[in-house]
Amino acid sequence: MTASTERLYLFDTTLRDGAQTTGVDFTLEDKVKIAGILDDLGIDYVEGGYPGANATDTALFGEDRRLKATFTAFGMTKRAGRSAANDPGVAALLDAKAKAICFVAKAWDYHVHVALGCTLEENLEGIRDSVAAAKARGFEVLVDCEHFFDGYKANPDYALSCARNAYEAGARWVVLCDTNGGTLPEEIEAIVRTVSSTVPGDHLGIHAHNDTEQAVAVSLAAVRAGARQIQGTLNGLGERCGNANLTSLIPTLLLKSAYADRFAIGVTKEKLGQLTKASRKLDELLNRSPNRHAPYVGASAFATKAGIHASAVLKEPETYEHVPPETVGNRRHVLVSEQAGKSNIIYELERVGLTIAKDDPRVARILDEVKDRESLGYAYEGADASFFLLAKRVMGEVPAFFEVERFKVNVERRYNAVGDLVTFSEATVKVKVGSEVMISAAEGNGPVNALDAALRKDLGQYQRYIEDLELVDFRVRILNGGTGAVTRVLIESKDATGDTWTTVGVSANIIDASFQALTDSITYKLVKEGVGV
Repeated sequence: MTASTERLYLFDTTLRDGAQTTGVDFTLEDKVKIAGILDDLGIDYVEGGYPGANATDTALFGEDRRLKATFTAFGMTKRAGRSAANDPGVAALLDAKAKAICFVAKAWDYHVHVALGCTLEENLEGIRDSVAAAKARGFEVLVDCEHFFDGYKANPDYALSCARNAYEAGARWVVLCDTNGGTLPEEIEAIVRTVSSTVPGDHLGIHAHNDTEQAVAVSLAAVRAGARQIQGTLNGLGERCGNANLTSLIPTLLLKSAYADRFAIGVTKEKLGQLTKASRKLDELLNRSPNRHAPYVGASAFATKAGIHASAVLKEPETYEHVPPETVGNRRHVLVSEQAGKSNIIYELERVGLTIAKDDPRVARILDEVKDRESLGYAYEGADASFFLLAKRVMGEVPAFFEVERFKVNVERRYNAVGDLVTFSEATVKVKVGSEVMISAAEGNGPVNALDAALRKDLGQYQRYIEDLELVDFRVRILNGGTGAVTRVLIESKDATGDTWTTVGVSANIIDASFQALTDSITYKLVKEGVGV
C-alpha cells in the first residue's frame, strides 16, 4: 500500500451465504479447509457461519481457528421485547470463538412490519443494543443492512436511519445489502454515494447478489461511490443465482489500473497466482465440476480455438488475452479442433511435451487425423491425454502394450438377500499381453466401474505400473438425438503422484465409448511411466 492508494477490504461469506447454494452442504472439515484456503489467499474477513443455528456452525466456533483473517460469526440482532443479554441468539454469538460478529438487520420498513412483526423503532433499538453488546465483549462489529436498496427506494429515511444507528452505535462496517439482487449498478452507485454522506465510505460495505448477472459490476459501482469493503464468495456461490464472485473481483482489483492504481487489497500479486488452484480446490471439496467458462480461473478463460486466432496468440498473446493467464495461476489453451491450423497443433504438441519441427510432415498428418476423428464426434479440447496418444501414434511411438480381444458386461436388476432391489453389474475382459492371454472378471456398482475393475485386474507384466491408477470423473454427452445417438465419454484419471489426465471415447454404444476412454487412460499411464521406451 502506498500513500496514493486506499485500503479496500475483502469479506468472504462462502461458508455462510455460499452454504445456501442448491446442492452445497459443508461438513465441519470442509469449512475448516476452506477457511484455510481463504486465509492463505489473504482475504481480510472470513465469515464462518451462524453459531447456534446448527451443530456444524456451533462446533466451528467452538474453538479458535487461528486464522490471520478476521474470523466472523453471523447472526440476527436481538428480538423485540427482550434485552440483548436475554436473547439466546445473541448469546450464541457472544460465546463464539471469533474476532468479529456480523449482525443482520432489516433495513426495509416493509420487512420490519411483515417479517419481524415489530415497530420501526423496536428494529432500530435491536440494532443499537446488539452492536453495543458485542462491542462490550471486545468484538469487531459489522451490521448487514438486509434489503437495504429495496428499502431505500421504498423509504429512504428509514433505510438511512438503520445505517446511521448501526454506525453511531459503534459498528466498524455498515454493509449495504442488495439481498434480492435486482438493483442495477447505476442505482447502486447513486445510492451508496448518498449514504456515504451519513456513514463515511471507509465504514461502508457492499453485499451483492447475482440475480441480474451484475453482482461484480454492482460491487465495483459501490466502490466507485465510496464503499471500502466488498462481500462476496469464492466461485460466486450463494442462494438463487449466487453472490458477487471474488474470483472475478480479486484479479480485477489487482490487475486493472482503474482499481489497482487507487486501491490496495490484502491479496498480493504473488498470492493471486494461487487463485485458480483455490477456485478448483473448492469445487473439488464440493464434488462439483468447475465452471470451464468462469472468468480468469476457468479452463476456457484463456482458450483459443480458431486457427487464425491461435496463430496471433502464439505471436503476441495480448492480441486475444486481456491479462497474462499465469498471473491468476491459469494457463493458455490453444485448442485442438476441426477449426485448428498448424499453429494450434504445434502449440498443443509443445504444451503436452512433444517437440516437433514446424515443417515436419507429421504435423499435417496429426492435424488431418484430429479433423477426421472430430468429424466422428471426438473432441480433444478437454482430453489432453487422448490427444497426446493420438500424436504419439501418428509418430509411431506408442508400444502395443496389450490387446483387448473381447469384453462382455452384464447388468442385472434383482432383489438381494435382504429383500432390497439392487442393480448388479459384472464384466469380463479377455486381454492379450505379449503372448499371454488373460481373462478377468469383476463386479462393480455400474457397468463402467465393472469394466474398469476387470480390465485392470490383471495386465501381466504391466500390472505394477497401474496399481495406483484411479478414475475420478466420468462425463457423458449425447451428440445427436434418437435411438442411434452417438455418445462421447470423457474420463478423468489420476495416480499417486497427484497427476490427472483426461481421455475420450466415442461410439453409438455408451459402454464401448467408455471402454475406449478407459484403455486410453491405461495406455497413457504406461507411456507416462516410460514403459517400453
